[in-house]
Amino acid sequence: MIKISIITVTYNSAQTLEHTIQSVLSQTYPNVEYIIVDGKSSDNTLEIIEKYKSRISQFVSEKDDGLYHAINKGIALATGDIIGILHADDFFIDNNVLANVAETFSTNKADAVYADLYYVDKDNTDKIIRTWKSGVYKASSFLWGWMPPHPTFFVKKDAYTKYGLFNTTLRSAADYEIMLRLLFKHKIKVAYLPKFIVKMRVGGQSNASINNRVKANNEDRLAWKLNNLKPHFFTLTLKPLRKITQFFK
Repeated sequence: MIKISIITVTYNSAQTLEHTIQSVLSQTYPNVEYIIVDGKSSDNTLEIIEKYKSRISQFVSEKDDGLYHAINKGIALATGDIIGILHADDFFIDNNVLANVAETFSTNKADAVYADLYYVDKDNTDKIIRTWKSGVYKASSFLWGWMPPHPTFFVKKDAYTKYGLFNTTLRSAADYEIMLRLLFKHKIKVAYLPKFIVKMRVGGQSNASINNRVKANNEDRLAWKLNNLKPHFFTLTLKPLRKITQFFK
């Protein structure tokens, strides 16, 4: 049976972390390794983790150099065949998510699997703000501003071993860069699971998110450069527009 490692990175995440943990621990799929990498939280995050410690496979709490450095720590600790990343503001939509992911890997003999995501209100997670429906990946997809939602992206550990971890020189586009590298540059075999499997909380003003997305366009450009790839004329124009529309109905 395929072993799935789930990594959650935390830093002062007490408001939402317990929901995230419960969504992992309630999965019906039996072969799950759960890893939490904490950045030395100063709120009661560690108390929440302690509450579930007997069911958490590995846990570390120490200073890190940001989100992607912490994720790389988690990948290094992981012993599963497949690795997924579930942030402390996110949670699985039901108890069968990992069973569906494992089945998709097996049926398609895939190296990576991705699915769909809901953005939800940070206080009322039943309120859907926006849907992110990925669609089937094609070789040209990245050239037209496409990317799947990272919290739904599961990858075989062998792919990380072969092609490398998250590039920590990137602060906002490391998730985009690693998907570009794995899917577009190295052409690992990927399968689409056409289901909504993760809910992501959103908060704050949409304008702030828009501005951040536009600023991140420079990092998206760098992601192509780091991989010695040349984007299509429309690639870095369409991508921020697509991301911006995720915040509106």
